[in-house]
Amino acid sequence: MGRLAAAMVTAGVVALAGCGNTYRPVLASIGVVGPAGQPTKYVVAVSSPSPTAKGLMTMADFSGDTVLVTAQVGVNPYYLALDSSGTFGYTLNSDKTITSFQLSSQLISSQVTQSTLPSGTNPVSVFSTGSSTYVSDQGVNATDQMTGNPPALQQQLPVPAGFTPVYLVGGRNSARLYSLAQSTGGAPGIAQAIETGAGNAISSTINVGHSPVYGVVTSDNRRAFVMNQGDNTVSVINTQTNALDTKVGFIPVGTRPVWADTAPGLDELVVLNEGSGTTPGSLSIISIPLCSSAALPTNPNCDPTNPIDAATFGQTVATVPVGINPIMVTVLTDFTRAYVANAGDPNLPCAPDGVAVAGKFTTCTVSAVNLTSNTVTATIPINGHPVWIASAASQPTGKIYVVCKDSQVMTVIKTDTDSVWTTIPLQGYGVSVRISQ
Repeated sequence: MGRLAAAMVTAGVVALAGCGNTYRPVLASIGVVGPAGQPTKYVVAVSSPSPTAKGLMTMADFSGDTVLVTAQVGVNPYYLALDSSGTFGYTLNSDKTITSFQLSSQLISSQVTQSTLPSGTNPVSVFSTGSSTYVSDQGVNATDQMTGNPPALQQQLPVPAGFTPVYLVGGRNSARLYSLAQSTGGAPGIAQAIETGAGNAISSTINVGHSPVYGVVTSDNRRAFVMNQGDNTVSVINTQTNALDTKVGFIPVGTRPVWADTAPGLDELVVLNEGSGTTPGSLSIISIPLCSSAALPTNPNCDPTNPIDAATFGQTVATVPVGINPIMVTVLTDFTRAYVANAGDPNLPCAPDGVAVAGKFTTCTVSAVNLTSNTVTATIPINGHPVWIASAASQPTGKIYVVCKDSQVMTVIKTDTDSVWTTIPLQGYGVSVRISQ
């Protein structure tokens, strides 16, 4: 982390006779101003050497892409999450355990803690607020609430019969999170609101679209968006009223929405549509502004504590074609670009030069989408089928990190050139990557 330096210069004492003037010592302080220090960022990746071996957590520094820590986690990890403060990391493991670790450059394997889940559990997603850790548990059809480190089970919040929990949606410092569940009988899915600061109870159950798979919350925690893969829509939840948005409850998007991210500086939501798996997917760029306090004199319905949707809320700004079988999108924190991981055909090896050959090679790439022109400005070949992508903006360049299910390195892309900068060894096949900041 940068530190400001200061220098002191002491003026000399000059004694002169004449005209009756006496000169006194002068002490002058000169501040040497350097560039402001940037917040510490860690890149945290999880990999799995084999289905029966313990997984590995690899932590590198963002500034130099140097590996700081390599520590063991549970057997064959398949999910990684960081808490909302970026202090702890958690993995779900195939041996029905949860491992937790503090994000510290001094971490060693013996400091990684492990919690064994009750018999019959099958966790699929984890979200941590810092004070509690929540797990979507398909084995017992509930959301497990855990506290402490290592996390210990406190209660299991039941999911209604006929539904299966799939994902947890929450924001930093939000008062509630949402447990998404799919219907087992073809009905629309649900989002159960869990009050994280009021007894950890379920306060409401909201009907969303068919087959919800993923969700995001805006940075101000006022709206949550749920990707419904079964009917190609996005459900909009007003988190302040804890109900579907009254103006725009559903937004139509492309075929099989699979992931999303927000660009708060642009008041936009970017939704990644998987498509058929053999044809290019797409990125739906959607306007999501709320009415502002400046509109109050002319709009008495605009309550600054619970603002309604602006006139353009929910409108699709652009639909941008991307690669084959896109799985994940991430938006730079300066909101200039979105990056899409295109996994290609999972049954074919990746073309080393990025050029597909029918029946022999597939293209495994990252698409760079300019959020001003709403066009793909670069397509970057990746040596492996991507499973996770993460990004961060910085000066002089931001970076994109990609891990692949069939590669034992993490690929680093620099955003000033939109080209591969380096790779970081993982000692296992890629599972997930997150950035703490």
